[in-house]
Amino acid sequence: MKRIIGISFFLISMVAVNAQLIKTVPPLPTKTQLAWQDMEFYIFMHFGPNTFTDKEWGHGDEPEDIFNPTALDCRQWAKIARDAGAKGIIITAKHHDGFCLWPSEFSTHTVRESKWRDGKGDVLAELSKACKEFGLKFGIYISPWDRNHPKYGTPEYNDVYAKTMTEAVKKYGPIFEMWWDGANGEGPNGKKQVYDFKRFEKVVRKIAPDAVVFSDIGPDIRWVGNESGIASETNWNMLDTAGFKRGAGGPPQDTLGTGNVNGKNWIPAECDVSIRPGWFYHANEDDKVKTPEQLMQLFLKSVGRGSNLLLNVPPDRRGLIHPNDSAALMQFKDQRDAFFRTNLAFRSKVSVSDPRPGFLPELLTDGYRFSHWAPPSGVTKCWIQLEMATPQTFNTISIEEFIEYGQRVAGFTVEVWDGEKFVEVTKGTTIGKKRILQFPQQTSAKVRLNITQSKANPVLSAIKLFNSTVY
Repeated sequence: MKRIIGISFFLISMVAVNAQLIKTVPPLPTKTQLAWQDMEFYIFMHFGPNTFTDKEWGHGDEPEDIFNPTALDCRQWAKIARDAGAKGIIITAKHHDGFCLWPSEFSTHTVRESKWRDGKGDVLAELSKACKEFGLKFGIYISPWDRNHPKYGTPEYNDVYAKTMTEAVKKYGPIFEMWWDGANGEGPNGKKQVYDFKRFEKVVRKIAPDAVVFSDIGPDIRWVGNESGIASETNWNMLDTAGFKRGAGGPPQDTLGTGNVNGKNWIPAECDVSIRPGWFYHANEDDKVKTPEQLMQLFLKSVGRGSNLLLNVPPDRRGLIHPNDSAALMQFKDQRDAFFRTNLAFRSKVSVSDPRPGFLPELLTDGYRFSHWAPPSGVTKCWIQLEMATPQTFNTISIEEFIEYGQRVAGFTVEVWDGEKFVEVTKGTTIGKKRILQFPQQTSAKVRLNITQSKANPVLSAIKLFNSTVY
């Protein structure tokens, strides 16, 4: 074991020495964005007055006393999230109705004005503490739209919003993500608010330098363009934002899905979806919770297409995750564990069409994401062949680019040796952080990945093979 670990560190050291030989293809992800992309899966929690009114969008005139989760237990939320394999929780600290789940100094529509815990309750304080206890990252959703605050629709509201964010982060942080919803009521039936988003971005950078900011156009991560939890099969981490605004002025939904192949900014996609038909808890949806099989398919079509999965699990009126949601999450975790348990390509023999001095092909099957291989500069088409000791049965391939140098691959095919020749079993366009593709079950000792199109010489970090019962 010591010898294997020593060899692996030696290989990684060789990569570090030779890394300077690879030219980057900007734009590049920041360290914060890379840390976020490594999370892959985390939980959204819509909770507030809507939980008790059966609304999805509150009007802001709901009496504070309607919020009364008498059995609220944020430790239950965090334990379930952790046991489900989620890496964090994002809570709707303030939804469009303006109700704050903490006793904000800058609002009179908060838990402080409710009868819950005699006005002394604080959901953010309890959830932040529970996340730390269970090893989860903590994020907050603070809606710019506010249907309650008397300053909304005036220049002064920008001051209120900036102070509200600052208060929440300083009291309950650190946070890993600030979530800005693009929904608003501007128009004939709503107040017109000119948001100072440039100022808001500066505020977040100051109070939460290690957090990513989500919105239609970033600046750090983008909406995928749907609320179905599904990323586009072609998914570039880059996006051009010039001329676009958040909300109705955002890029077309298909562009949000695919990104821009030569986009100026590194803004990867996040896939948000609810475990139920609605975002807030509704008792009549208790029998409509997504099945573990449906959740697994969402994982493959979000994380498996280079995005992150933000799965909404709304607490009920007691302030607890409903047993049906919890059961689905635990079985979803079991399915993921079984799916990825055995990497049939681990430490398999690797040969390549275009060797590069100092870069060992075996790094692609060593199990370490940070080790990587690339062909010589200028080579944009190449093949990588895996050869296992004995024939294996498989139906899934997972491929990862080393995105620290930029996203490059624009086309590839996967072939399997049938005893006489290589036969194509699947193909794709982009790879990015991770690409998982399934195909009819094959039994073979040889698999070949052909890179057919790339913006520069491809830099890959991992190729894995699985035989999954989920198909």
